[in-house]
Amino acid sequence: MYEDFEERTAIIETNDGHFGGNASKNTNFYLIEIYGDNKGRKVILDKDETTIGRGFNNEIVIDSNAVSRNHAVIYKKDSYSEDIKVYIKDLGSTNGTYVKDRQIPVKRGVELTDGVTIKIGSTIYKFLMGNDLEANYFEEIYRLTIVDGLTEIYNKRAFLENLEREFNRAQRYNRPLAMIIFDIDHFKNVNDTYGHLTGDYVLKHMSKIIKQSVRTEEFLARYGGEEFTIIMPESTRIAALNLGEKIRSLVESSTFHFEGKIIPITISVGVSSLTPSIFTPMELISLADKKLYQAKRTGRNRVVG
Repeated sequence: MYEDFEERTAIIETNDGHFGGNASKNTNFYLIEIYGDNKGRKVILDKDETTIGRGFNNEIVIDSNAVSRNHAVIYKKDSYSEDIKVYIKDLGSTNGTYVKDRQIPVKRGVELTDGVTIKIGSTIYKFLMGNDLEANYFEEIYRLTIVDGLTEIYNKRAFLENLEREFNRAQRYNRPLAMIIFDIDHFKNVNDTYGHLTGDYVLKHMSKIIKQSVRTEEFLARYGGEEFTIIMPESTRIAALNLGEKIRSLVESSTFHFEGKIIPITISVGVSSLTPSIFTPMELISLADKKLYQAKRTGRNRVVG
């Protein structure tokens, strides 16, 4: 056990805004890989210590150059009330260990609470605790079918299902419908210049700031790679152009700051809307996609629709 750790442990806030409590000795602890090469993998934390790293001597092996040979350790510790707490410690890795998007201090135990994410290299885990392990696991697996693990917005599958519903409703009731497709300009250069960890940060941070500009009835999703979409029910082409310009300007004016570097980011935006000549959801996507490439051909960092 790691009794010599500094006791001033950083407590990580849970998703509902409360701080996690203790767990009894009957509580199960486990990780679910929500983003990475083995998405959906479940790791039961039934040992006092679980090491993570690139080396094959670890309990959790992540085969990536962004992961150190001995990267981090998750360990359990009994509290004075005989409850169990779970901590993670970075072992002096090159690229750091992130809990809920914050890099944790080196060689200091940080308490894990139910639902927090752990990022090591480009792999993201969710830490879960509870007595009904199987029910929680399958609930999380279902979530992975509709939510992108990196950006935590909807994925392509959820987007296509939602678009089909909204398209059919708009046609049935003769209501307006618009959509936006946008992607990051020169994103390959970001990965090549700063590395894929920086690219992951840009995707996640951009999703977060754009999500704040999307109304409840609108549907933001990651379509693939650096490409994103927004479905806009009850919205006209003009409304979509306005939103497109709003998010374009927002991204351009935002600061993307990662590991001491500021990365300039812009997006190109294509807009389409439902017209009598469009008969399928895929035609609506195709039109927006053509407008996106027109925006790129004419200089990038602009909206075309």
